[in-house]
Amino acid sequence: MARSRHNVIIIYADDLGYGDLSCYGGKKIPTPNLERLCETGIRFTNTYSTSAVCTPSRYSILTGRYPFRNDQAHILPGNAACIIDPKLDTMPKAFQRAGYRTGIVGKWHLGLGDGSAPVDWNQEIGITPLDMGFDESFIFPATADRVPCVYLDGRKVVNLDPNDPIEVSYASECPFDDIPTYQKNPELLQMESSHGHNMSIVNGIGRIGYMRGGEKALWKDEDLAETFLGRAVQFVTDSQKDGRPFFLYYALHQPHVPRVPAARFRGVTGMGPRGDVIAEMDWCVGQLLDKLEELGLRDDTMIIFSSDNGPVLDDGYRDQARELNGTHRPAGPLRGGKYSKYDGGTRIPFIVSYPKMAHRGVSEALVSQVDLFASFAGMLEVPLDDNAAVDSQDMYAALIGDDPNGRDELMAEDIGCGKLLRRGSWAYLSPSEGAPYLPYTSTETGVSRDPMLFNMDYDIGQRDNIAWDFPDVVQDMEARIQKIMASPKNR
Repeated sequence: MARSRHNVIIIYADDLGYGDLSCYGGKKIPTPNLERLCETGIRFTNTYSTSAVCTPSRYSILTGRYPFRNDQAHILPGNAACIIDPKLDTMPKAFQRAGYRTGIVGKWHLGLGDGSAPVDWNQEIGITPLDMGFDESFIFPATADRVPCVYLDGRKVVNLDPNDPIEVSYASECPFDDIPTYQKNPELLQMESSHGHNMSIVNGIGRIGYMRGGEKALWKDEDLAETFLGRAVQFVTDSQKDGRPFFLYYALHQPHVPRVPAARFRGVTGMGPRGDVIAEMDWCVGQLLDKLEELGLRDDTMIIFSSDNGPVLDDGYRDQARELNGTHRPAGPLRGGKYSKYDGGTRIPFIVSYPKMAHRGVSEALVSQVDLFASFAGMLEVPLDDNAAVDSQDMYAALIGDDPNGRDELMAEDIGCGKLLRRGSWAYLSPSEGAPYLPYTSTETGVSRDPMLFNMDYDIGQRDNIAWDFPDVVQDMEARIQKIMASPKNR
């Protein structure tokens, strides 16, 4: 298929597993709208995020760079400075240069402001997604379990009362005497913490960090999904009137904790809030699809659906995710999950849906999310300088099914920055220090002082470490990781 300047929407879920979707073999949570996407596209089985946690993955998808190239690409507090230099080229900037209208809706979690002073939530914020190539931006600053629990429209907090200014702190002890906190006001809690998440109480939920003020600006967790969906629908509607092609990065908050579905979705799966917010997420996808069809835009819009990392059940709240999970396998046949070096941490659902594609079905092509930047730059015929998208490869032919193979290799990392290398059938986990299980979450980390090597053709569950049987392969793949790591950060 010839490359064309069609609309592009990236729908990016949060902590969604390879096995959570019915189109990937999940049996307990119906996801019919994601199956609709598969009907007009390709379901990929060998696609990886660059990290088993969110901020690094989001950094990579927008910059085309591996997380190790930025020392700040780790899980950020809600008041962090922006970790993307405004001078750096980004995927949305490439779309802008091609004449596209660009927008972001949803989770950001890449920091705000330049770090020269604490973020002042009561004024216009200097560095936001608007400086990263987005014409329009409607986000929450970090993630749902961290303060400040407010929306940011462009550079301003939504519904902020100047007589009730916002203050935010990530100090170890609460600096505000007059706010409700987890330990001081347990009677206000609607959801208990299993670990952490025990600082400010907002909407009856303990959060990470302390926040004072901004009462009228606070979101309600049960409204997040429809609020973000409404802005995504508004963006595509306005784009249809504008007449220009558009790029939308729709960053969902589901199924990240705290999981609080809207009333219409409570109890629909029988699996507690985690199952219910996945059903809610699928509904949001369906609503957006319906709007595209209503506006006559669906045939000219490529939709990519994926997740930032693998799944987790107990991630800090007592919401019965583990107790009600039953036989459901959020990571499907994969080992590990969020935070892990095993494939359950970074091998994620990935669907490319475009009605004009000649190919349909399943692809085993090896693709990294870091490749989206170069792939779309190639589609747009937008030149990139030597310092742009340095780890991104043009995989557009693989995305549309013309190339069944994809990359020769890719690298990803766990929460501790331990590296894995996937090449052909081989998955190599480089030795690193740490515990084999994370406390509280019970996630297998894949961390070991010994090298681990798996043949993914027959051992997708990574149970048989054959590193000692193939020392030459281990040596070669470790050397390759070291070579990638030693490559200049600004090449």
